[in-house]
Amino acid sequence: MKKVIKKSKKYVFTKEEIGEFKPVSFQAHRRELMKDPEFLKAYKKLEPEYALIRAIIESRIKKNISQKILAKRLGTGQSAVSRLESGTYNPTFKFAQKLAKALETDLTITFSK
Repeated sequence: MKKVIKKSKKYVFTKEEIGEFKPVSFQAHRRELMKDPEFLKAYKKLEPEYALIRAIIESRIKKNISQKILAKRLGTGQSAVSRLESGTYNPTFKFAQKLAKALETDLTITFSK
């Protein structure tokens, strides 16, 4: 029995529907977004999370450790490390301790005002 393959219909948008494409650099777009007080507040709220992610990535790269090798040291899969580094996984304190050990570094937590 033959499989029936349906061809999807493609819709082509006109310039009138979507406007003209004007490339904008990320930096320029970010500057515009930062002028919005609500955006700026949300951005600042997320900064500690992104600082942790940056620290993990920088430590891993500095030690020349791939996601795959780090995952092996953690006893997990590479996709879990990828999720962690992309910000889609919120690690527990225990996991952070295990991560510090796998990266051969100290875990330091500071509260400041």
